[in-house]
Amino acid sequence: MTESDAVLMDTDDLPEAGGESPRVAEIVDWVARGIIEGRLQPGDDLNSVELARRFSVSRTPVREALFVLHRERMVDWSPRRRPRVAAMSLKDVREIYHLRAMLYAQVSLAIVEHATDDDIASLWRAHGVLAEAAAQGDVDRYFWANVAFRDEELRVSRNAIFKEVLDSMRMRTNRMRHLSTSLPGRMLRSCTDHQRLCEAYAERDGTLAAALNRSIVMGALKSIENIWVA
Repeated sequence: MTESDAVLMDTDDLPEAGGESPRVAEIVDWVARGIIEGRLQPGDDLNSVELARRFSVSRTPVREALFVLHRERMVDWSPRRRPRVAAMSLKDVREIYHLRAMLYAQVSLAIVEHATDDDIASLWRAHGVLAEAAAQGDVDRYFWANVAFRDEELRVSRNAIFKEVLDSMRMRTNRMRHLSTSLPGRMLRSCTDHQRLCEAYAERDGTLAAALNRSIVMGALKSIENIWVA
């Protein structure tokens, strides 16, 4: 990467949230998945020339994609420096997980209040995909099935504000969630916890569902903390 590749950051140049072109969105997805799944590590250079060659595009959509990822705090792109995969601090992780724990407890209460029988059935189907991936020991498949389960919870909760807030930290959260899922024993434990959560939804027990969802999030945080300080 040449020095000219390290452009000055200017917020006026940032694309509007959700307004990316299909090619930009494709690049964002590829880089984000690489970071989330651990193929791209903190500090790794993100070479715009190589990315442009990979996706057969000019450097403009690559730069737009990197701006999007910078906005999501997945990429560090400081003035006069090359874009790199961003690191996360334990403080940031704790703050995000504590917020998620509170929000998902409220999501569970909303689900019990609003869910139809068809909604509960859809959550069970989402859990079925989780269980199948866990039985196969497929960490990546389980992780993305878990993302889909969380998305279904938000749909069933019918609360646009919860979705907006949780979506705003989706990329950073998924990065840590994939890490916790990959730890020994975590996938099967997570699958069991989600089954209990679905049972609480089916029984329309909001108090139990909220407690279980809070416990699921905080249990993931504890597993991350254990390896962070090891």
